[in-house]
Parts: sequence; structure tokens; C-alpha cells
Amino acid sequence: MEKLLSGKTALVTGASKGIGRGIALKLAEAGAHVAFTYLSSVEKGQALEAELQKYMVKAKGYRSDAADFKSADELVNQVVADFGTVDIVVNNAGITRDGLLMRMNEEQFNEVIRTNLNSVFNITKAVQRPMLKQRSGSIINISSVVGVKGNAGQANYAASKAGIIGFTKSVALELGSRNIRCNAIAPGFIETEMTEVLNQDTVKQWREAIPLKRGGTPEDVANCVLFLASGLSSYITGQVINVDGGMLT
Repeated sequence: MEKLLSGKTALVTGASKGIGRGIALKLAEAGAHVAFTYLSSVEKGQALEAELQKYMVKAKGYRSDAADFKSADELVNQVVADFGTVDIVVNNAGITRDGLLMRMNEEQFNEVIRTNLNSVFNITKAVQRPMLKQRSGSIINISSVVGVKGNAGQANYAASKAGIIGFTKSVALELGSRNIRCNAIAPGFIETEMTEVLNQDTVKQWREAIPLKRGGTPEDVANCVLFLASGLSSYITGQVINVDGGMLT
């Protein structure tokens, strides 16, 4: 039986851990060939590449900084050279530099905007070339519920994730006539390696405040990515889907 994404090629940024890793694995499981980026850990990148290949798909990791315009352009050109095309892009790379506005310096603000928002522009601009040529594609940008509602101590992060939402809607309007769709996902409290180091009493309180009474998993986000990447969502573009257990209900 043919898998949902058989014959498709996906590019996932920031995939060496957490949500990005879960997305890459889900797409490979669905039959997609997967190109992915990582920045700091070569070891984790190599481990993911080997794990993806177990699904009998082509997989390759690239050490690349999506926040750098030239590097992003070179990356997409190399992926097209290696894989033939790019059908699906998941802009997932992101960082946090949390702090109250009164203590936040210019560097902390700009670094988050550059990594979280500029990277989405860089990769999307580069990937539109092959997508326009083939007149098809699905671009999926990972935003956050913080980009929808804001959060104290995360003015930089909220601004970057809100910017992704505006960018997503604009790209959907620009590229829709070429059968290129662009959507965003806004995850809520997703439990990853990063949340394991948090105070567990605080984590328990967060879970209790969520209607579904649990934190999300990378797979919860990955399942939504799979839907948006596939033909099951062929009439959906310019949308923001909250994967948050009802947090913003």
C-alpha cells in the first residue's frame, strides 16, 4: 500500500531534537524523503540521519544556519541537487532568550528575531523557486500559542512567532495561484527535553490549566504537520492551527 507522502521530498529545519526531530521521523514514516538541518550537534544530526534511513527513504542532514540568508539559499540549492526537488518545507528552527523587557538587551531581542523569523523568510524565499517551477508545494511554519496571545518575559519570542503568522498568511495569498500552500502551526505546552529540567510543580500546574489535562508531545505536532504536508489538506492555506490541548479555547 502506498504511503501518504511516497515520492515526496521534505526539508525540515532545526530537526536534531525535540519537535523538529519528531516531525522528520513522522514524515519519513509516511514515505517522504527527508532533508534536514542542524546547527550545533553533529552527533545528533548523524544519529537522526541513520534513524530516518530505517524507513527506507533517502535522508540527509545538513549543518546549516537557516538564519543566514546566503547559507539558506545555498542549502536549498544543495537539497534540490541531492534530492531533485523540494515538495514540503517545515520551518521549525527556533530559540528562546527569555527575560522581562526591562532587562532584555538589543542583542537578546535581535538574536531571537533573526533565528526564529528571518530563517522562515530565508528558507521560504529560496524554496519558492523549485516550488514555482513545479507549480506545487506545502510550506509549514512552526509558530507558537505565544505568538497568538503573548507571554510575559517572552516579548522577543512572541514577536518572532507572531511575525511568522503574518508572514504565513501573506505567502499563502502570494503563492496560492501556483498551487503552493502555506500554513502555520501554533504549538502550546509541548513536553520535550527542554521541559524535563523545569520545576515539576510548575509543570503540573500548567498541565492542570490545559483542558485536555496533559502536555503535548512532539508527535502531536508532527501529526498536524503530516496532515498539512499531504493531499488531505489540499484546500487549506493561510491558516494557523493551534496544537495546544485547548489552551487558547
